[in-house]
Amino acid sequence: MGVVVGGVILDESVVLASDSPQHENPSLQPVADSLLRRLRHSKIPTGISYDVGLSDDKDLLGKNQQMATGNSVVTVGYVMKPSREEDFAKRGAFPLYPTQNGLIFMPLTFELPLSPQLQEVDIVLHKATDGIKSIELKSRTNFSNRIVYTSGMQDLQRYLEDHPDCCVIDSFNNIYPVLDRLEIQEILLCLEDLKTEGRSTIRGPRFLKVDSFKEPDLLQRLSEAKLSLPSIVKPQVACGVANAHNMAIIFRNEDFKDLSVPLPAVVQEYVDHSSTLYKFYVLGEKVFYAVKKSTPNADILMKLSESNGLKPLVFDSLKSLPTAKEDQHYGDGNCSKATNSCVDLDLVTDAANWLRGVLDLTIFGFDVVIQEGTCDHVIVDVNYLPSFKEVPDDIAIPAFWEAIKKKFELKRSK
Repeated sequence: MGVVVGGVILDESVVLASDSPQHENPSLQPVADSLLRRLRHSKIPTGISYDVGLSDDKDLLGKNQQMATGNSVVTVGYVMKPSREEDFAKRGAFPLYPTQNGLIFMPLTFELPLSPQLQEVDIVLHKATDGIKSIELKSRTNFSNRIVYTSGMQDLQRYLEDHPDCCVIDSFNNIYPVLDRLEIQEILLCLEDLKTEGRSTIRGPRFLKVDSFKEPDLLQRLSEAKLSLPSIVKPQVACGVANAHNMAIIFRNEDFKDLSVPLPAVVQEYVDHSSTLYKFYVLGEKVFYAVKKSTPNADILMKLSESNGLKPLVFDSLKSLPTAKEDQHYGDGNCSKATNSCVDLDLVTDAANWLRGVLDLTIFGFDVVIQEGTCDHVIVDVNYLPSFKEVPDDIAIPAFWEAIKKKFELKRSK
């Protein structure tokens, strides 16, 4: 358990460069900016102890705030890329003072020995996909043998393997399926078990793995997989590498042979969904959702492509195709704020709980589109530790903390 303090006083040697003049415009140490930013986002009262020569406006960097103190908090050590950490921290997700349910967050750094840092924390929260250097998907051997992490992330992985009693959200092994679009597609096939009379169908899209776009029997294989045009083509690797989000929508069979989507790839059915995407977020036992604009129906896409001779529409899914800008909506764990009468939110919540059990993940997200005509609910993407920024912070962040705390309590009870 960690110990809570009411404020921080930093010696000038920690913050200011040793070669800075002590009377005007002192410069910061390379690591000071990150440290001060974390303290600022946490609203920790912060001061600097300095020689008389420093100007008076350097004496206090933080604003005073009523602080909770105590010695019974759970320390969460977290590691992810700086831009992601900044996004979470700005929203108050990583406070350095106790949360309402007794968590305190401590950033881990690969610039210092990792083991002493991990010995000071009770839970580890990581975004391992931020530390991926390469993934090899050409074979179906153990995923851990096909992924190469940065040296720092490898150190974390080894530590967790050597210390099985360490509480982690979530284990490296458990996130592997969401890195592989083919594996996720195969898992989603089992959604058939949720089918009941009188309810909508929830499923994954029809799909086919392709190792080469020049396969002589490709068209036959597409037909056998019940894939018609247009189809969407995605790299098999789902995240962690630069081209994982390079995709294409195909309108003609002859355009497969010159396609630039990285191989191996997964060809999926393109589902007409009225340009509406439902982003679901699972935070422990709670399920939230947001409604966003998405890519248009196939007939509109074809009109967009006609001016270019119906050539494939190639895009980066992180940037997406142009969509109309409308207000977003969100829903709470009771799924009571549906914006479309066709959405069976109880069904999707059942699917979320099923996925949580199958994947054994604490925090993850998935995207759902609703097929026009059939009203099939189609899960088109699954991802680990999403930002869930579409859900208001005053709702999502406490649920985020609660999911972490419950995972710790469950681990400790065992």
